[in-house]
Amino acid sequence: MILFQKDELSVRELTEKDAITLVKWLSDPTILEYYEGRDRPHNLQQVHKHYYENRDNITQCIIEYKGKEIGYVQFYPITAEEREKYGYKNYEEPIYGMDQYIGEVDCWNKGIGTKLIKSSTEYLTSKGINKIVMDPQAWNHRALRTYEKCGFIKKKFLPKHELHEGEMKDCWLMEYNK
Repeated sequence: MILFQKDELSVRELTEKDAITLVKWLSDPTILEYYEGRDRPHNLQQVHKHYYENRDNITQCIIEYKGKEIGYVQFYPITAEEREKYGYKNYEEPIYGMDQYIGEVDCWNKGIGTKLIKSSTEYLTSKGINKIVMDPQAWNHRALRTYEKCGFIKKKFLPKHELHEGEMKDCWLMEYNK
């Protein structure tokens, strides 16, 4: 099912047949340098475990551009533990997290990521979600610039927040408010 479309970009729900495409992206060292880590290539079993098991409350999607599958995006309500860690303990409204990657390297640096983030925030805010957060790694300057261009602000520095290639990496909590 297509969740939203804008111009040549569409986002649809993940299906079982997408597992092979996810394996392709998540075994490519160029992609893994930015997402998951080059020390964590995924095979079909790992993709099933991480993308198809125990995924309640997560909307998982494939990104298509000009009819071609090019990436992955997911949306989810953040947990009570995350609310506390991120400084939202007393915030009553829903807060959603968002994670994404473009798995086709030939689609990088063409503005597609910006279109995706803008369309995704429009979609979520149309559903009544007025606060959206992401936690990109602090060294990923291309991603940080894209998110800032789309209205996200650096809210909180998260030291040693995410395991990536055997090291705990610093991240930024980035926030979008409608």
